[in-house]
Amino acid sequence: MDKKFIAFRNYIENERGLSEHTVRNYLSDLNQFFTFLATQKAGPVKTEAVDSKTVREYLSFLYSQKLKKASMGRKLAAIRTYFYFLQKEGEVKLNPAKSVATPRLEKTLPKVLSMEEAVHLVQMPEDDTLSGLRDQAILETLYSTGIRVEELVGLNLDDFHPKDRLIKVRGKGKKERIVPIGSPAVRAIENYRGQLRIAEKIGENPIFLNHLGRRLTTRSIGRIVKKYSARMGKVVHISPHGLRHSFATHLLDRGADLRSIQEMLGHASLSTTQRYTHLSMEHLVEVYDRAHPRSKKRQDQ
Repeated sequence: MDKKFIAFRNYIENERGLSEHTVRNYLSDLNQFFTFLATQKAGPVKTEAVDSKTVREYLSFLYSQKLKKASMGRKLAAIRTYFYFLQKEGEVKLNPAKSVATPRLEKTLPKVLSMEEAVHLVQMPEDDTLSGLRDQAILETLYSTGIRVEELVGLNLDDFHPKDRLIKVRGKGKKERIVPIGSPAVRAIENYRGQLRIAEKIGENPIFLNHLGRRLTTRSIGRIVKKYSARMGKVVHISPHGLRHSFATHLLDRGADLRSIQEMLGHASLSTTQRYTHLSMEHLVEVYDRAHPRSKKRQDQ
């Protein structure tokens, strides 16, 4: 990693406060971008030689590789942020990615579980093994709080306040927020931690550990959720983010207001939270179609 990349990493970690996951992705995206340029130009390309046409050519290449628009948008954001940093440092005069439009994402509604399916999922792990107790605590916490998977793996024992049924979460931009946690999740965490045969360390002490006694990774959490989701048969496989969507949708269905849900999810903008109203409306229409005597679907049956 050259000096510019090291300085950029320090900038996005410390000044911008981006998560470790985002930092890792941005650096990987930039490596891919400059590797592409070196291949196209038959050698390393100086940053000052990159213009908006170059960036568009790269996006065209990504499109030809059938990359998802969300991934293309993130890669463009990494390039834009990097050149913003270089411009700020006086390394380049213009940001070549600034004028390049971000690929428009298809508006898709997230997949969610029904309340019955969610309860079934969190109760699936065996409660007579340490790994089963841990997995149940993980599933209960994800569904009970709606926190992001990277927020879950970052939880330490000091962040867990069982008597108050609260957890402290470090979200995007390292912003901290307090989130309620349900009694079943509290019990699941206490049952799991009560079976651990390790001494609690002073300072950082992860709640959820792998078999080596180290902090779990986001990838490991994804595999755990996928494992139990796959056991549910015909139910669409759910991801940790799907449990977050399920949490928000179920709260909305039960009458919670959007502002409260926004606070719990850690959304900077209410418009991000508002997409759950579409899911809730779909649910209302389904209930209407099943129950109302004048529903067209009932009359067609």
